Amino acid sequence: MTVIDAVRGDLAEVRAEVDATLDRFLTEKARTAPDPCLLPLVDVLRAFIAGGKRLRPQFCHCGFLAAGGSPDDRAVVWTGAALEMLHTFALVHDDIMDRSALRRGRPTVHRLLADRFEGRGDDDGRAAERFGVNLAILVGDLCFAWSDELLDRAGVDEARWHEVRALVHTMHTELIAGQYLDLGGDSRSKADPLRSAWRVIRLKTARYSVELPLRIGAVLAGGDAALMRACSSYGRPVGEAFQLRDDLLGVFGDPRVTGKPDLDDLRGGKATVLMALAWQQATPGQRDVISALHGEPDLDEDQAALLREVVRATGAAERVERLIAIRADRALNALRAASMNPAAKPPLAELVTCATRRAR
Repeated sequence: MTVIDAVRGDLAEVRAEVDATLDRFLTEKARTAPDPCLLPLVDVLRAFIAGGKRLRPQFCHCGFLAAGGSPDDRAVVWTGAALEMLHTFALVHDDIMDRSALRRGRPTVHRLLADRFEGRGDDDGRAAERFGVNLAILVGDLCFAWSDELLDRAGVDEARWHEVRALVHTMHTELIAGQYLDLGGDSRSKADPLRSAWRVIRLKTARYSVELPLRIGAVLAGGDAALMRACSSYGRPVGEAFQLRDDLLGVFGDPRVTGKPDLDDLRGGKATVLMALAWQQATPGQRDVISALHGEPDLDEDQAALLREVVRATGAAERVERLIAIRADRALNALRAASMNPAAKPPLAELVTCATRRAR
């Protein structure tokens, strides 16, 4: 077995442990539900959680290893499960805000619940849609509450517990700030779309998905200030590269692989680094196409193909690929220089590859 095979096996075990913990937790919640009305929501949630990348639990696990924690310690498993439940809350609500129909190749929670509405067809389907959205909001709220309960079960000492909670609270707040910016809530973003897109990436992905889970894991195992700095030096470029890849997949990805529609970002006029660079580098004629089609809610396949071709022609996609490569190199250099438990370095190097070269 090669070192890489061993690393992949270790990360697969982390994912399996988190999956098993979430499954047992949801089984318990179904058994102890205060009213049977919650059982269908637990079933929907269980199906929705299946198939996730478990990226945040893996980074949390690596941070724990980096600080000298034992890979068999259940505290980091419970914490990873809590981060995954928090992420599920974010995905359920994000899909509502983006009006997404698919996630991981399956209907999103609000669409699935709308399809179950007994009175669908009345009011041109609007009642079913409202029902699905309202129930999905409640599912997301359940996830948010249950993520706290999962974290409570980690059972760490009081001093570390306060540090972990502070970082989790930071995750909550920065995620909401990033989503607010992503929705165009800050009017100043129009003045500098590229800078605004980078702000979204740093709040909604780089910190939330990589840096803070790493630091939470490190704090759980008693990591020092130098390790916290190493988590930031490595985590931010990995998180930025992860989102840049996501932006490319949102426009150029194959829905059969990504599990998500390939028109949502274009129809929604998603303000990404990719699109900001395309606009910055476009000719007047190319800008006319971008203005006409990016954000067009009824964008069809032919129009999408034209818009994609314009984005490619500006060189924006190629430039984003270079930005990803630069950040991957930066993260690996930071990892090589970091003073940490050597056992954490191979899985962290593997996660750079997983985050930056993925197809979904």
